[in-house]
Amino acid sequence: MKQEYSKEQILQLANEHNVKYVRLQFTDLLGVVKNVEIPVDQLPKALDNKIMFDGSSIEGFVRIEESDMYLVPDRSTWLVLPWNSEQGSVARLICDIYTPEGEPFAGDPRSVLKRVLSEARDMGFSAFNVGPEPEFFLFKLDDHGRSTLEVNDDGGYFDWAPLDLGENCRREIVLTLEAMGFEIEASHHEVAPGQHEIDFKYADAVAAADNIATFRMVVKTIARQHGLHATFMPKPVFGINGSGMHCHLSLFKDGQNAFYDETDELGLSQTARYFLAGVLEHAPAFTAICNPTVNSYKRLVPGYEAPCYVAWSPKNRSPLVRIPAARGMSTRIEVRSPDPSCNPYLAIASMLAAGLDGIRRQLPLPDPVDRNIYIMSDEEKEEVGIRNLPENLLMSLEALTHDDVVCAALGDHVLTHFVEAKKIEWNMYRTQVTEWETDQYLNLY
Repeated sequence: MKQEYSKEQILQLANEHNVKYVRLQFTDLLGVVKNVEIPVDQLPKALDNKIMFDGSSIEGFVRIEESDMYLVPDRSTWLVLPWNSEQGSVARLICDIYTPEGEPFAGDPRSVLKRVLSEARDMGFSAFNVGPEPEFFLFKLDDHGRSTLEVNDDGGYFDWAPLDLGENCRREIVLTLEAMGFEIEASHHEVAPGQHEIDFKYADAVAAADNIATFRMVVKTIARQHGLHATFMPKPVFGINGSGMHCHLSLFKDGQNAFYDETDELGLSQTARYFLAGVLEHAPAFTAICNPTVNSYKRLVPGYEAPCYVAWSPKNRSPLVRIPAARGMSTRIEVRSPDPSCNPYLAIASMLAAGLDGIRRQLPLPDPVDRNIYIMSDEEKEEVGIRNLPENLLMSLEALTHDDVVCAALGDHVLTHFVEAKKIEWNMYRTQVTEWETDQYLNLY
């Protein structure tokens, strides 16, 4: 549980750590971290929720005629960043966005997640825990400091130095995260050359989303210090695995894991089964949120360990959802489709909304699929009711806009601006002429 600091405690900590600047941090609709940096003498004003910014300049926020927004710091997110500068230390506070009328801003992704969590509490659930597993690539820089697509090692899964030349960078990332209060559970080289994964301990949903945003910032900062570029692009290189961000999800009620039932053959409660059925029901819709870029769908293809099919299994890794072996308080479901380019607040909110709908409607859970779906024929998949995830961004947007549950979870403001931005992205993509096309057709026709 994060500590909720008082205004006086934060001011004292700022003085003790020689803090000179404070970053008031939030994310835009697409999950890009933004911040307003203030000198430390403005910190009392910030803690009184009196710092404003121009919302019209932020992707998916508001029009210029209604631009004023207030930054309301979450005092439990006070953190002195562990890299020093000659001017003194820099701290950060993660903020919620409020309107001048004192209401949570409908376009603030963090507020969207809080609203869906409130619905879970109204249903009797005290906590929703999320354990993310973000993957990323490390690429070399060119002579001008720009990223290349040249990986800095030829390592594979669980390899170590000298094959894993990113080991020192990854270790420093881990040490930095630990200095910031992260509890790191695992750190290793992933399957593809230049690909890495760092897993940190689960947290309640808002803290988990905060941690993902902070994690991405730290990884990029430390990589740059090592002369490397870190990217969370889902599929930066053709022919090798892409980067995912599997999410482990569990609901709690009265201090107990609501997903566990020791009398069940698989150790899963009826609540878990309903929740899982909701996730499967709404998976095509939340794919647009959890896999939000054109490039995301280059990862969701057969042959590269990424899920393409709407199914579940207690042991098979080819379906969308896997049930890890741990039981008791650690009982959880693992949704394997999200990738690290997503807005973590919106992704978690959409998956939670899907699961809650399954509980409300007591949706029946399909039978598990314990076969390798990648080698099943279309007829075999159809026979057992396995659907495909959307194959591209346009298809996922269509699924999203036809799903009342996920649309309601996002709210009209987020839904409208997100779909508008993503349709622009899709149209920009589909009108491009790629190198593959010129190689394929220029001399043939």
